[in-house]
Amino acid sequence: MTTAPDADELRLLLPVPDEDGAPFWEHAARGELRVQACAACGRLRFPPRPCCPHCGSFDSEWRLMSGRGRIWSYVLPHPPLLPAYAAQAPYNVILVELADAPHIRLAGNLVSSADAPLDSVDPARLRIGARVQVVFTETGGMAVPRWILEKP
Repeated sequence: MTTAPDADELRLLLPVPDEDGAPFWEHAARGELRVQACAACGRLRFPPRPCCPHCGSFDSEWRLMSGRGRIWSYVLPHPPLLPAYAAQAPYNVILVELADAPHIRLAGNLVSSADAPLDSVDPARLRIGARVQVVFTETGGMAVPRWILEKP
């Protein structure tokens, strides 16, 4: 006999902001994609951290990005999956190289619109190098970046 999944099993996993990454999520809540930069040498860095790996400075700022990028890589997760993800399979997880900072890559999902489910894009449409634009969707009280194909 099987039992129905409880409410916690039906939820998507949410990011857990830490002290260094909290500003990223605060900007996302305003619909802005920002990346941490060293206030001393100007180099961008991701993931956020307290100290610049290039010059050692502890001073940082958050720079607004265009939100444009390209698919650098992708994967189609296969079972076993958590129930909330299994219900949306097949879906994609993409790695996006930012146009403003090609050395920075963000993980996310390619969707047909900001509030579309994870399985809203046919996996056959995924292409390395495809141009994408960030969109934000409300998930569990957080604004989460996702990606849509850039319009020509």
